[in-house]
Amino acid sequence: MEIARPYLLFLGDVPDALAAKTAIGIVDWRKDWCIGQVRLEGCAADTGLPDMSVPEGAAAGARTFIIGAVNAGGRLPDHWVASVVEALDAGMDVASGLHVRLRDIPAIRDAAERNGRQLHDVRHSTMSFDTGKGSKRPGKRILAVGTDCSVGKKYTALAMDKAMNERGYNSSFCATGQTGVFISGRGVSLDAVIADFISGAAEWLSPATQEDHWQIIEGQGSLFHPSFAGVTLGLLHGSQPDGFIVCHEPTRTRMRGVETPLPTIQQVIDLTIQCGRLTNPDIRCVGIAVNTAALGDSEALAYLAKIGEQHGLPATDPVRYGMDVFVDKVSAEFGAP
Repeated sequence: MEIARPYLLFLGDVPDALAAKTAIGIVDWRKDWCIGQVRLEGCAADTGLPDMSVPEGAAAGARTFIIGAVNAGGRLPDHWVASVVEALDAGMDVASGLHVRLRDIPAIRDAAERNGRQLHDVRHSTMSFDTGKGSKRPGKRILAVGTDCSVGKKYTALAMDKAMNERGYNSSFCATGQTGVFISGRGVSLDAVIADFISGAAEWLSPATQEDHWQIIEGQGSLFHPSFAGVTLGLLHGSQPDGFIVCHEPTRTRMRGVETPLPTIQQVIDLTIQCGRLTNPDIRCVGIAVNTAALGDSEALAYLAKIGEQHGLPATDPVRYGMDVFVDKVSAEFGAP
C-alpha cells in the first residue's frame, strides 16, 4: 500500500482530541507529510495545522485526504461522506483507518471510479495470517500495554524505539493500529484481524530476527477492558515480549466507553505476566509510562516519583520527560547495545 503524500487531514466534527487521535498522531510524528486540516462545524479537536477547505487543500498540493478521526465501532458518519466525495472530485486519493470499507459506500466508490482515484482502507490488511504457534523465536521485544484504551501506548512505543536507537540499540517500531501504520508505512491493524489469527498476525509483525535486534510493539486495548481484551491478549501471546511497559492515565476512574472501573497498575503488571508467560516465561515489566497531560509539572513529577517507588520501576511521561530511565532499565536487565 503506497499512500501518496502530502496529506490533508479530515477531523470531521469529533467531540474531543481522543476521537481525532489518528490525525494528531500523524502530526506529532510526521508533521512534514501534512499540509492542513479540514474541520466541520462543532469539531472540538485541533492538530495545530492550518484550517483549510477541501479545495484549498487540493490547491496547496495535497495528494491524499486522510480520515483522521475515529468513533465507537469505526463507522463513517453519513454527514462526513460529502467531504470525502469532495476530496475525490478535487483529485485526491482517500485513506481511512475506520472499520467500514470506503468502497462499500456507494457515493464514495462512484466518486473514486469517475475520478480514477485510489481508496486506501488501512485497517484492512491484504495479508492472510496463520494461527499463532507460540514457539520461541530469536530477537528481543518490548510491548506497550495499558490500564485502558487511549492512554499512550502508541506514543510510548514510538518514543521507546527512538530513544533506543539514539542510545545505540538496533531497534524498530511495529505498528498494530491504523495510526501507527500511517506513521511507519508498515504494520497490521490487529483489531480488524479475525480473532483466531490475531496472535499469528502479531508473530508475523514481529518475526524472528537477530538476537540483538529489539522490536518495539505498539499495544492495543487493555486486558481489563470488556470490549477489547481479546485483541490485547492475542497481541500479548503473539508478540512474545521479553519486556513490557505499562501505560496509564492518572485522572481516569472508569475505562473509556464503558462503566468498568479502571484497574490498578499492579493488577495490569500481574495479569500481563501471568498471561504472557504462556509464550515467554521470562516476561518482565521494565517501566511505567504515564500520560501526565492533565497534571501540572510539580504534580506530575510527584506522581511519577510516587508510583515509581511503589512498584520499584522507572516511571516517566514519554512526551514530557523522555525515555532515558526506560532505556537504562533495559540496559540493566538485558545488557547494553
